[in-house]
Amino acid sequence: MDLFVYSDESGVLDYVHNNYYVFGGILFIGKEEKDIAQRKYLTAEKAIRLSKKYNKTDELKASRVSNKEKSKLYRSLNNYYKFAVVIRQNQLNINIFNHKKSKQRFLDYAYKIGLKSLLQKLIKEKVIDPKQINNIWVYPDEHTTATDGRYELTEGLLREYKYGTFNDNWQNFFPPILPDMKGLVVTLCNSSSTTLVRAADIIANHVYHCAEKEDIDSIKNNDYLVITELP
Repeated sequence: MDLFVYSDESGVLDYVHNNYYVFGGILFIGKEEKDIAQRKYLTAEKAIRLSKKYNKTDELKASRVSNKEKSKLYRSLNNYYKFAVVIRQNQLNINIFNHKKSKQRFLDYAYKIGLKSLLQKLIKEKVIDPKQINNIWVYPDEHTTATDGRYELTEGLLREYKYGTFNDNWQNFFPPILPDMKGLVVTLCNSSSTTLVRAADIIANHVYHCAEKEDIDSIKNNDYLVITELP
């Protein structure tokens, strides 16, 4: 069995002008589930386009559609497993913001921890059997991860899920959650041509606005959404 993960972000990693930064993602168990979800989401987008506010080439991103339309798109994802990482920027170590590389390393860490939380939930609840997972296909929006950072993200996810990790002083080993997994592939995508990255954009935006309203607790009791808060 393969897992398919699509993700996007909301906000800017800039603690001076932004309180929050949010990753949002959606996970599908097998290709059939992914394909069904994509058709559902395209149907929801098509219904919105019938309002004639948008033409066929308009990308229906969260920044463009109305709140009512965002709700319609989000509801089309109701029965699929989602994850989000809410980063409170004013509580981060300020050194994270000093260099592009340190920012990317932190974002990679946040991403792998957020997705790991969802995977752990699915394993614990026996939704997936870790011994039956062959590959994980990860599709982040291309603006979230630098092209030259794709290798680092791939290696970080593999260490976290397949090989296990040590803490900073190498004294404690954290075992992998998917040691029998055969492979993991990260492919950067353009949301304009990747339907389910647009879906992830709607998820990230939904959680971001709840965070901005200091209302994260209102969406935590959802069996299909796992939220990780950092730091």
